Amino acid sequence: METASYDVVILSDLHLGSELSRAREALELLRSIRFGRLILLGDIFCDLNFRRLKKEHWQFLSYIRKLSNPKRGAEVIWVEGNHDYGLADVMSHLVGVPVYQEYSWVSAGVRSLAIHGHQFDSFVIRNHMWMNSFAGELYLFIQKLSSKGRRFAQLLDKLNTHWQRLTPKVASGALAYARSRGAARVFCGHTHQTMSLTKNGISYYNAGAWTINRPSYIALLGREVTIHEYIGRIDDCYTGEERREIAAPPVDFAAETRLPADVEYEGAFS
Repeated sequence: METASYDVVILSDLHLGSELSRAREALELLRSIRFGRLILLGDIFCDLNFRRLKKEHWQFLSYIRKLSNPKRGAEVIWVEGNHDYGLADVMSHLVGVPVYQEYSWVSAGVRSLAIHGHQFDSFVIRNHMWMNSFAGELYLFIQKLSSKGRRFAQLLDKLNTHWQRLTPKVASGALAYARSRGAARVFCGHTHQTMSLTKNGISYYNAGAWTINRPSYIALLGREVTIHEYIGRIDDCYTGEERREIAAPPVDFAAETRLPADVEYEGAFS
């Protein structure tokens, strides 16, 4: 089978240190494809406690360090997420990659912007310290209880996203921010849900997460952008591997967000 080759590959929300992190599958993916640029789109870590990192987490980081070697011919970019606060200087030294609050580039004549997306989540902005302390510890404790605990943690993650309406909030903020920055495409993570839509000539894509049974990634080749689902070892009982493109039908954004079509973003960047 011919090895897939892309200009840019985007992964988000690995949450290394979490019981839910599928770092092994992420490493399998990166070893199975070719790319000129890899963007790690935030929340690569769960928190600042490196003692929680497992063998496969360190293996993933080791491979990222190898990729950062100029002789490998691949550029690696890390965009900081809300769970990554305080790690920028450490990680730049540890794995040898630059860390950005946001990253902008032009390829095939199209200006693109990568930003984690928590900047458009008012709940995270207001409760940053609480989210990264007590709530984070509780979430990790639930994951460690058992396999049922991990499934319960995944359910809590989905319910939290739905309750806060994170998907439309982040999409709305990202689109408006991309417009202010002169970008035609904007890529985010944070919500743990894949999404693709276009509004007023600007396209929004969410890369999903690597803490769920079927993690996902974004691939860019020329002007084409595709969201792929990676099926690897599901709960350590599925040994097949498959990559498939996720269909992303057009979305009526104003209806989805219940906002007027000419909404302007107001938040962390105003």
